[in-house]
Amino acid sequence: MAGRELRRGRAGGAVVALGAVGCLLLGGLAGCGGRSGAATGDSSGGSAAVAVVREAADALVEAGSSKARTSMEMATGGTRVTIRGEGVYDYRKRLGRLKVLLPQDPSGTSVRRPITELLAPGALFMKNRGAGVPADKWVRVDTRTLSDGNLVTGGVTDPFAAAELLRGTRSATFVGRMELAGAEVRHYRGTADLREAARVASEANKGPLGAAATGFATAEVPFDVYLDGEGRIRKVRHRFSFMNGEREEPVAVASTTLLYDFGAPADVRLPEPADIYAGRIAEE
Repeated sequence: MAGRELRRGRAGGAVVALGAVGCLLLGGLAGCGGRSGAATGDSSGGSAAVAVVREAADALVEAGSSKARTSMEMATGGTRVTIRGEGVYDYRKRLGRLKVLLPQDPSGTSVRRPITELLAPGALFMKNRGAGVPADKWVRVDTRTLSDGNLVTGGVTDPFAAAELLRGTRSATFVGRMELAGAEVRHYRGTADLREAARVASEANKGPLGAAATGFATAEVPFDVYLDGEGRIRKVRHRFSFMNGEREEPVAVASTTLLYDFGAPADVRLPEPADIYAGRIAEE
């Protein structure tokens, strides 16, 4: 099973994360100059478009915070499942809080209550984890142990990691202008390299992006990104691929992040040590 392939060779924290979200997903599968360019430029491609896309993460830091919606689709062997999230993110503190809705099981019934996830540099915290974890306790995962850099494991892609992945943009083309959720945006399509992204990312994301560069089937990540007049990401869609150890067919992952309501309060408080579960996690 693809979820189990992702778990091999990792610390116990990785097993926890994939049991909570990844395995449930797969269970049925067996610098202002660049930002100014985003506002006024219309280059069809080349270095101008690459520069604009690479600076999108800086524009988010300037914005401070936003609300976010996420969607992650996994497909292999003609079967597709989707997991969704919604919450807030602080781009300066690198902290986020998302409520993650797990996919329905094959009978159409809900798998379990939504999982609350807290995103922090080097860590993922989950509540309503299930599998023997008390409802009032958090599970902590050291994301530095995850070979996908936590781009897939949590069922969501950390919004700032999604933006910093674009720092590794190798090629980009300006597709056109459109309106998205009431905002005028410019659509760019291109390919980013995880290795390059890891090299130039912030300290918090160097390790995770570097791990993903070796953990995925390829370090090349196709993307579509929609930037507003301030160069901020309004929507970004990445397409990842990793190999399923029990089948030759790779698992295709499409991760979409929508950002809106910039400047919205994002008061994210991490759990106290006493609130973190230290017991054994049951296999699922």
